[in-house]
Amino acid sequence: MIRLGISRIDKTLPLPRYATPGSVAFDIYSRQDVRVAAGAIELIPTNLIVRVPAGHVLLLCSRSSTPLKKSLMTPHGLGIIDQDFRGPQDELLVQVFNFGSKTVTVARNERIAQALIVPMAKCEFFELPDPPPAGASRGGYGSTG
Repeated sequence: MIRLGISRIDKTLPLPRYATPGSVAFDIYSRQDVRVAAGAIELIPTNLIVRVPAGHVLLLCSRSSTPLKKSLMTPHGLGIIDQDFRGPQDELLVQVFNFGSKTVTVARNERIAQALIVPMAKCEFFELPDPPPAGASRGGYGSTG
């Protein structure tokens, strides 16, 4: 079990929690009401400053029901929270895009995202002396159909 240090900006809002014993990601809540106009991108404050453990990354992900229920999606797919993003002004923010035709409100204390801690490895980069030989390419972007 990994211990995750969390500071809450508003102590009246709950700590994150896993919805079920089998959940691999924990729920993230909105700290305030946020209106997202149709076609707009907004940042949803989560109330959390997180101390990501060494050797790990925190991934912020969309909840699977959010696009269907709210017409909201995370435009970048995943939010990557680094180990050094932990200062007093580093509240986690969830970026959302409203792809619907109406303004959507995300209510205070509403589950807006989920997060998971993932072990990660850093690379040591080195340059190869020559590109691969001719004929070794798979065919480029879209080559598998």
